[in-house]
Amino acid sequence: MTQKRILVVDDDLKIRTLLRRCLEGDGYHVDEATNSQEVRDAFGAGMPDLVTLDLNLGDEDGLNIARDIRRDHEVPIIMVTGKDDVIDRVVGLELGADDYLTKPFHVREVLARVHSVLRRAERHAPVKADASPKTPQNDGLLDLDGLKIGLDQMLLVDRAGQHSELTTADFKLLAAFLNNPQKPLSRDRLMDLIGGHDWAPLDRTIDNQVARLRKKIERDVSRPVLIKTVRGIGYMLTARAVDQGAVSSNTA
Repeated sequence: MTQKRILVVDDDLKIRTLLRRCLEGDGYHVDEATNSQEVRDAFGAGMPDLVTLDLNLGDEDGLNIARDIRRDHEVPIIMVTGKDDVIDRVVGLELGADDYLTKPFHVREVLARVHSVLRRAERHAPVKADASPKTPQNDGLLDLDGLKIGLDQMLLVDRAGQHSELTTADFKLLAAFLNNPQKPLSRDRLMDLIGGHDWAPLDRTIDNQVARLRKKIERDVSRPVLIKTVRGIGYMLTARAVDQGAVSSNTA
């Protein structure tokens, strides 16, 4: 099994040393960074499997670093904050962080959260498209606003005819929406439908998955129309998918 790489971003040497000893003692490879430039250098040297990010980095705003990471990468992020930094934690989760640690923390808590986030990331690992995919047949395919979807085959063909990569978890989320069209679904209900685990009230697992799914299926991600946010409830698929096999039979 390949050794997991964790990037520890903190300007406090004592915290970096504590996290390094804790994580290396559990078998992880640890890289360190103290500012945004060192974070970019670390990513340039190789993609980490997870990032721990202190939001209070002296002259730099850790939230900006989280925003920069999430703009270009889907690597899991665990924020490190003070116990009273509730607003920063909420903003960080909204930006796409996967979990958080509050100082002071215990070594066992660090490892438990790292293990949990990495397990979720493995469940969300991309499903690779066939290197030379065949042209899909209509039987068993659904049409959703020009997209061709085969849930059994875990197949998504975009409007340009290109096969798209989705994670297993994202296909489960898409199936949950397709099976409940035009019906508002709470985050709790969606987690039940996709068989999610290891989540807490401040967890943004569903929000992050919806954001990833929107990138694949919306015509304009900045103005989503297929998956709408229902304020105070959750999300809703606004359209119904059409069975392509039935369409072909009716038009033959």
